[in-house]
Amino acid sequence: MQKTYKAIEVTKPGQLNLVERAMLEPGFGQVRICVEAAGICHSDALVVEGQWPGITYPRVPGHEIAGRIEVLGEGVTGWAVGDRVGVGWFAGECRHCEPCRRGDFVNCINLKVSGITSDGGYAEIVIVEARALALIPKNLDAVDAAPLLCAGVTTFNALRNAGLRPGDLVAIQGIGGLGHLGVQFARRMGFRTVAIARGKEKETLARQLGAHEYIDSSGQDPVQALLALGGANAILATAASTKSMGPLLGGLSTRGKLIVVGASNETMEINPLQLLMGSRSIRGEIVGTPIDEEDAMTFSALQSIRPMIEKIPLKQAPEAYARMMRNEARFRMVLTFESK
Repeated sequence: MQKTYKAIEVTKPGQLNLVERAMLEPGFGQVRICVEAAGICHSDALVVEGQWPGITYPRVPGHEIAGRIEVLGEGVTGWAVGDRVGVGWFAGECRHCEPCRRGDFVNCINLKVSGITSDGGYAEIVIVEARALALIPKNLDAVDAAPLLCAGVTTFNALRNAGLRPGDLVAIQGIGGLGHLGVQFARRMGFRTVAIARGKEKETLARQLGAHEYIDSSGQDPVQALLALGGANAILATAASTKSMGPLLGGLSTRGKLIVVGASNETMEINPLQLLMGSRSIRGEIVGTPIDEEDAMTFSALQSIRPMIEKIPLKQAPEAYARMMRNEARFRMVLTFESK
């Protein structure tokens, strides 16, 4: 009898179904992973809702994958059966486009993306390119590692690549799936950490996560509050609200940076004078390569940084995805597997 595995696949835009699939074997340069945990990310909507151009169905979503290697394909070196590994958004580069030729693999024009250009982690097993693997630290659980492979590495890289120094004032806009990790990273990296969110009730959580200061944007002007603190050397914009991102430019110090990681299709309105006066800047940051993912997980393990998660069995993935889209997750939902 042919072996099978369970998976959640998108059969057509908007339709998630639990299915049985025939067991797959890895090809040259690939490995088969026994999935132990798979995060649900808002970017999964690109495949579930049919927003990614040229996508083919059926497709298994998921780009926050943590598990163990169970089969090595031909030509794979440096990895062994049983290794604990993770796979994030980055699933492989073409190595031919200009960004690749310059070593900027994460911005590959023909980037392979887990759960979009190939099947992802909403499944008991997944086949991936060995070059997409990141080693999970021994003292990091799979359910904690999964969200760090996307939300974690995104906020981690954004802060460590911003040219900041310990003691700089760093504000995190939004205390959600990205922001609650951003606050932890900022504090552990030695920055004077300010959390910005709507509602006085979020202050306790923000301070528990490591914020030195809290700004309730519903009760005070965050720009004036930041200026009263001396101005932010960087603001990490994690909440996908361009209406709240743009005005924050005024709260930056001289040569301060607004770093955007919260994805939105909406246009951001900015005042050019706020950029010119003070030589301020805006930049974006997107995920990272496998070595970046390893760095994010290693730093998290060393500094006791963990995502706040809800564990959901694979069969309930459609309901969990719907809750995430309604912004009801607190803060990352992770699929688990009964046999694991």
